Amino acid sequence: MKIAVYPGSFDPMTNGHSDLISRSCHIFDRVLVAVLCNTEKAPLFTVDERIEMIRSAFDGERKVTVKAFSGLLVDFLRAEGTNIVVRGLRVVSDFEYEFQMALMNRHLDPEVETVFLTPKEELSYLSSRLVKEVHRLGGDVSGLVPPMVREALVRKLPRGASTG
Repeated sequence: MKIAVYPGSFDPMTNGHSDLISRSCHIFDRVLVAVLCNTEKAPLFTVDERIEMIRSAFDGERKVTVKAFSGLLVDFLRAEGTNIVVRGLRVVSDFEYEFQMALMNRHLDPEVETVFLTPKEELSYLSSRLVKEVHRLGGDVSGLVPPMVREALVRKLPRGASTG
C-alpha cells in the first residue's frame, strides 16, 4: 500500500490544499494529511480546529486521514510506515524552499521521496496567509476555501481584526 503524507500548517485549509489532496488520492492508496504543531508560530486556528476542518472537507473520502505532528517530518514518516511526501508548488518562488526541504529530508533519511504536485491554474495564487488577509479586509473568500472554513473564519476572525 502506497501511503503519502501531505504535511503543512493548513491555517486555514484552502481550495488549493483540497485540490492537492484530491489529486494525491488519484495517485496513492492513502493520503495522510499531517497538520503541523509549530510552537514558534501563533496560528489563527488550533491544531484540533484545523484537523476538524480538513476531516469535514473530506468526509466520506476513505483514502484521506488527518493527524497532527510535531518535530521532524522524517520521524513522523517512519512512525507512519511510509517514505513518501507530497508537496505543492504554486509558483516559481515555492520551488527553492520546497527543493531545499526535500533535500534536507533525504539527507536525514535517504529513503524519503518527495513528490511535487501543482494545483489547478486558477488556484495557483492561493495561500492561507492571503485568504486570512482578504477576509480580514472584508473580501469574499467563498471561492477560495471550503464552506466550513469560510464559516470558521467568520467566527474566528472578525473583519477589521489582526491576522497575527
